[in-house]
Amino acid sequence: MEKAEEKDMAWKGNVSFRHLYSAYAAEFAATLLFVFLGAGSVVATAQLDVGMTSARLLAIALAHGFAIAVLVAAVAPISGGHLNPAVTFAQCLTGQMRVWRGAGYVVMQLAGAAAGAWFLTLVFAPEISGTLGAHGLGWGITPTGGFIIEVLLTFALVFVVFATTTDRVGAFKEFAPLAIGLTVLVGHLIGIPVTGASMNPARSFGPALVAGAWITPWTQWLMIYAIGPLIGAAIAAIFYRRLSG
Repeated sequence: MEKAEEKDMAWKGNVSFRHLYSAYAAEFAATLLFVFLGAGSVVATAQLDVGMTSARLLAIALAHGFAIAVLVAAVAPISGGHLNPAVTFAQCLTGQMRVWRGAGYVVMQLAGAAAGAWFLTLVFAPEISGTLGAHGLGWGITPTGGFIIEVLLTFALVFVVFATTTDRVGAFKEFAPLAIGLTVLVGHLIGIPVTGASMNPARSFGPALVAGAWITPWTQWLMIYAIGPLIGAAIAAIFYRRLSG
């Protein structure tokens, strides 16, 4: 992931502009594929198991974890491999990325997520696709509990992102996509029964928008699946920066 001052080259000549365009396109395409694969695993496994069995939970967690790992690896040289507004927000907050560029990333991520969910409607019949893997609270989970789990899971994810990608002396940069993927995988094992394990506002936004499957009132959805991850990401970014000096 590039430093903020390097990002400012984006408007200096046609080559830099093409680089910016490529970065936006990469975030759009990779987020589209992540939602298509991740949310698609929720829809597909529903045809194999009734309810959330242990086997289905593991399959969904593996799909999300491996999907994010390979996609981050694929587009990291182009865009930094965010695929997540919470990661982009943390980058901007700590000066790793200019706000104007980060805003473009978030727009592309949300658009890509919506496109990925829309493609699922072309693959699965309406009676099968359901809510397209949209996130929701588990049985007996309070909105406060959902908010807390999303803060903590996103904290873990963004802490790993910063530890493996943004620090020049960070450990094992070559293995960053795998570390990020494993964090997402473990987060899903814990979070699926609670909130669906978002850790990513784009992943929650796309299926909810296309399927119209929002938690009501909408303020609860916003608090759990947008504000919660952003707060977790901010705390993780600041905490890691303090630790790394």
